[in-house]
Amino acid sequence: MSFIRSYVVPEGFPDSVSPSYVPYMTWRALKHFFGGAMGVFTTQALLHSVGVSKSQAMPGAVAINWIIKDGSGRIGKMLFSRQGKKFDYDLKQLRLSGDLLMELGAAVELATTAVPHLFLPLACAANVAKNVAAVTSTSTRTPIYKAFAKGENIGDVTAKGECVGNVADLLGTGFSIIMAKRNPSLFTTFALLSCGYLFSSYREVKSVVLHTLNRARFTVAVESFLKTGSVPTLQEGNMMETVFNIPWCKDGPVVLGSRFKEAFQDANSFYDVKPVFEKERYVVAYNPLKGNIYAVLKDKAKSDDILKAAFHAHVLLYVLRSAKHIQVSNEYTRGDRVTPLPTSVDLQAHVAESYNMVSALYEPFKSKAKEQGWVMSDSLLNPGRARICEQVR
Repeated sequence: MSFIRSYVVPEGFPDSVSPSYVPYMTWRALKHFFGGAMGVFTTQALLHSVGVSKSQAMPGAVAINWIIKDGSGRIGKMLFSRQGKKFDYDLKQLRLSGDLLMELGAAVELATTAVPHLFLPLACAANVAKNVAAVTSTSTRTPIYKAFAKGENIGDVTAKGECVGNVADLLGTGFSIIMAKRNPSLFTTFALLSCGYLFSSYREVKSVVLHTLNRARFTVAVESFLKTGSVPTLQEGNMMETVFNIPWCKDGPVVLGSRFKEAFQDANSFYDVKPVFEKERYVVAYNPLKGNIYAVLKDKAKSDDILKAAFHAHVLLYVLRSAKHIQVSNEYTRGDRVTPLPTSVDLQAHVAESYNMVSALYEPFKSKAKEQGWVMSDSLLNPGRARICEQVR
């Protein structure tokens, strides 16, 4: 046991890692087990489709097809790497999306057995998907391991985590080879293994406890604070975070750092709320045509101003929902019932009300969030780059 522990757990375990390390590594090992098992069947399908099992296949043609397939995957990996900072903002969402993409690529590889004459385009598409998934997995790995490490042992945690993944992958491969000798139904086996892989991936992501506030965790924290007066713990906030949102989808119902033309219908709607925010480095508004709350940042906005703008946007959303002016984002009717929209006078009143609430609640929110262990100084709210400049007089 001492020999095995030296390979699969960090030195000083369990005191050297956070409590969420064990469930994360358990689900990670299970995911790699299913992934290794599926790899045998998908590789078998690709080899059959490309013609390795047929005596008339030309070795040169097989090699060229395989090289093109791998080359297209590398190009996809290179192009997707420009996502950059998004791997920090929404790493759980991207990690799960990457695993879904990995399964999609495996399914396309399996489909080559049904249409072997389309091997090259299908194999290229599958390899692009799997390489993009690999970039996602690699880019989100370090922040996750960093969350587990206590002290300066990130290298040890990473090494042992990768060892666990490789061991599970080998066990899955061996299991799959044994199963393949019995000639099971290829598609039934793949479906079962795929379900196990995706469920393990979901549980793996949900078990990660991060201290930073991205958009999803910030929404959970603010909504809980406005409803109950308390901020959820790190464990609660991470468990309540939605991980199925695709990070590059359209924002809503709160958009942070938006452009001026998105936030305001016209100049008058801006000047209606501008006096409320004279002392702030942001402006918060509701655009009834789009059904979203917009936080527009001024050119001198700092980190705390961005955090406060996001908090204010959620407070305004809470006020409008309480007044029954907003029920669902981008939707004004539900059944036969029409959702009432605020008039300009009502909207000014609601904005002023939200400003008074923010003045009273923002500092207590930050204080309670820090008490729960949330990192408030380095938020990952991913604000847009647009800024409005002060008028020169």
